[in-house]
Amino acid sequence: MSDSHTLRGDGIAATIQAHGAELSSLRNAEGTELVWQAGPQWPRHAPILFPIVGRLKNDTLIHRGKTYPMTQHGFARDRRFAWVEQGPRSCKLALSDDAETRARYPFAFRLEVTYSVDGAGLDVSFEIVNSGHEMLPASLGGHPAFNWPLLPGLPKDAYTLTFEKDEPAPVRRLKDGLMRQQAEPTPVKSRALALTEQLFDDDAVILDQVASASVRFAAARGPAIEVSWRGFRELGIWSKPGGAPFLCIEPWHGFASPAQFDGDFADKPGLMHIAPGSRKSLSYRIRVS
Repeated sequence: MSDSHTLRGDGIAATIQAHGAELSSLRNAEGTELVWQAGPQWPRHAPILFPIVGRLKNDTLIHRGKTYPMTQHGFARDRRFAWVEQGPRSCKLALSDDAETRARYPFAFRLEVTYSVDGAGLDVSFEIVNSGHEMLPASLGGHPAFNWPLLPGLPKDAYTLTFEKDEPAPVRRLKDGLMRQQAEPTPVKSRALALTEQLFDDDAVILDQVASASVRFAAARGPAIEVSWRGFRELGIWSKPGGAPFLCIEPWHGFASPAQFDGDFADKPGLMHIAPGSRKSLSYRIRVS
């Protein structure tokens, strides 16, 4: 089958790549591109983070006394997924374990990703299936990058993230890719997070106690994007430190290893544990207005 597939709704068009099962384009009814086009500042669009989110200490997965190399955000984003279904408004892709994945992650799994459009919305649904005989420890994250500004010519600080609910809980930040031990006061004021490049001087802003299930990315005029999620427990917000013309709104189930953690992967904080023969469903939705 082809390397990419485009879905068309009444007010939206989405292109998905077989490589990484990655969303590479999202256009509104006017044809405005909303997804970051993998420029030199960051060569990705909306990678899928699996089987980890963030980094492990020393980029090493430890399981039952053995060590396995595991790079940041896992391997799914760099693997070609198989097309399961391709239709005008939905498609499904899948990745299963093989010798290459087991050399880095010694577990049996099947990861299915379904994209579907309706009106001005794109749904991204995930099924993680434990096809093995032991508990499957895993994390999963979305990492969609949106153009910032969405409307060319607007200043970046014209944009705000507005959460569904107040977000008073402290946030977490990273050092050398690992979770700092101490939480920090949230930069969210009530429901609003003012967006500036300086916000990301210390890398991602991680809401590990997020109260909301949706957030809106918008300025006073031009396109707006709402991201909502189900099954995900944390939210990462990221742009490249030093400034880049994109903003990532990232629903996560899991996060980088705490700096002080160096135990067995199955004991790592933030993981989901899926029993043999069972599956875990998570999803997020991008609505364009």
